[in-house]
Amino acid sequence: MGSIEISVEEPLLKLGVRLVYRVFDGVEVGESPGELVEILRSVEDETKRLFRGPEALKDNPRVKAYRRFLWRLGIDPTKVRPSSEALARRVLRGSSIPLINNVVDAGNIASLKTLVPIGLYDLDTVRPPLKLALSRGGEVFEPIGGKPQSLPQGYPILVDSRGLVMHIYPHRDSRVSMITTSTRRVLAVAAGVEGVGMDDLRRAIEMLSKLLERFAGGKPLGPAVEVGV
Repeated sequence: MGSIEISVEEPLLKLGVRLVYRVFDGVEVGESPGELVEILRSVEDETKRLFRGPEALKDNPRVKAYRRFLWRLGIDPTKVRPSSEALARRVLRGSSIPLINNVVDAGNIASLKTLVPIGLYDLDTVRPPLKLALSRGGEVFEPIGGKPQSLPQGYPILVDSRGLVMHIYPHRDSRVSMITTSTRRVLAVAAGVEGVGMDDLRRAIEMLSKLLERFAGGKPLGPAVEVGV
């Protein structure tokens, strides 16, 4: 299949969690070229035209769906924001999305355009199979740009076979599996919940695929894989 296995625990499947993911090989991570930066800024401008301000996001069906999912788990989505909403809110407050590298910037473009959270992981830093599960409490999460934290019980997390926490779903990625200039194999995951259609997830991954092939030399290892259909 040219991919890896990601399973979703039954309690999260019952809450409507679904994924579309794809693996890319031969990726060259570096500074984003001017054309990719122009695409990002264009999508930012489009976001500003679509929404009159951060508060207008609350009426978007996808934003509402991710918020509803977190509330059902007892998690306040104004404190643990879905990553796609966080990107859009930043833009609508008048700030540009920071440039990181060509891979992360491509992911931010696809996420902002579709309002679907997208996780990006260095596949050589994790040990498959991977699993999306609810935290038992006490797991250590090392967020990108933040301090390590001990997680409470009941947080949706993506973990590898060693229990390494790669992601709080659909909120934030971990430093330990982040994309760096050494990354060659990338796992991209479009995060879905009840109320977000599989077509939305497919569109996000397809958009990302085209950007990675064009601007980072990434070659897909097989088709995108769907979980929770």
